[in-house]
Amino acid sequence: MTLEVKLTVNGVEHSAQVEARTLLAELLRDHLKLTGTHVGCDTTQCGCCVVHLDGKAIKSCTILAVQARGKAVTTIEGLAQPDGTLHPMQEAFREHHGLQCGFCTPGMVMMGVDIARRNPGADEELIRHQLEGNICRCTGYQGIVEAILSVANPGAVKGHH
Repeated sequence: MTLEVKLTVNGVEHSAQVEARTLLAELLRDHLKLTGTHVGCDTTQCGCCVVHLDGKAIKSCTILAVQARGKAVTTIEGLAQPDGTLHPMQEAFREHHGLQCGFCTPGMVMMGVDIARRNPGADEELIRHQLEGNICRCTGYQGIVEAILSVANPGAVKGHH
């Protein structure tokens, strides 16, 4: 059975015909060709698929596309300004070397934006705790934590790697 899903993604209204079991991650990647949202595990363990649904970070491999009907989704492709200016969190990941292979980076950035929004003034301990649902196999997390910290709590990061 196919169902129509209408939603707004990165400020643009979309409509797609999907099977009832289609995950939001699949809708974004396969139907809308927004491949910045990565799928690393399909079991909610890695966090590579984090997007914002009505402004809140969610793992898009855990929600059906039909559950996003009428809602606003922001993916990594929607963070930068139309002129290409990076979102402050994207810039912070670049500046603090918060990525290596890049596979987890979209999910980490999207989660970082949400952490900073919900916790202005966050410290390293809180950020590390809230990142527990996102896995990075390359960086050792320090650059990721410093990037998020620099946005959530400007001035808290002393140096760079």
